[in-house]
Amino acid sequence: MELSTDALRDFLNEKSQQYNHPDFISSDPIQIPKQFDTKEDIEIAGFLSAIIAWGNRASIIKSASNIMDILGNQPHDYILNSTPADWDAIDHFVHRTFNIIDLRYCLQALQHLYKNHGGLHGALRPKANEAFMDDAIGRFRSLFFEINHPKRTTKHIANPAKGSAAKRIHMFLRWMVRQDNNGVDFGLWTDISSSILSCPLDVHTGNIARKLGLLKRKQNDQKAVRELDEQLRILDPKDPVKYDFALFGLGVFEKF
Repeated sequence: MELSTDALRDFLNEKSQQYNHPDFISSDPIQIPKQFDTKEDIEIAGFLSAIIAWGNRASIIKSASNIMDILGNQPHDYILNSTPADWDAIDHFVHRTFNIIDLRYCLQALQHLYKNHGGLHGALRPKANEAFMDDAIGRFRSLFFEINHPKRTTKHIANPAKGSAAKRIHMFLRWMVRQDNNGVDFGLWTDISSSILSCPLDVHTGNIARKLGLLKRKQNDQKAVRELDEQLRILDPKDPVKYDFALFGLGVFEKF
């Protein structure tokens, strides 16, 4: 399906408005951080929900809710004040390949970030001249794993420098950064511009992007993210990641 740039922009703007709507929240993992009011609670709940966001969305939501229960539904307080004994006391958690070892380490790493690196916000802040978030994600990943860690957990935090599309981190960044007039994304990190965000690329958004002529690369990897970035920034240079709602909605809800 090939459309002119103007026709494609109109079509995707309409679909973005349709799905960038509070009704979207009830079936999406973003509902987990939506339960909280403070910046730090939202960040931590959002991050822990995002990094397990693969597979069935109902299953993701259930698993993320279980994590919030483990944290006593006080994410920031838990991260600041929990001890190795608290982490060891977690006796069961599994979401696909993410297990109790990974969860215990992620809680420890988050404590390290909030005590030493300005939290998730500070650790993911890009430099002034960076036009994409990839380098910031790479620096964040280094900070996340700078304390003693199980090797198995490194696979759960994507690395764009190694070619990963980093879908889950890009989704988390959309939640935290994007200034959303429709009440879905939080827009908490106001010092980061939505213009440098990337679309969270998965099988659904990738397939729709190819059908619409926005993406030619067959693999859903970092090079594909950059190719899609270039096309979406032509359509809206200030808020290109809003089209995630359109591509995802067309793929998941409309089977376009």
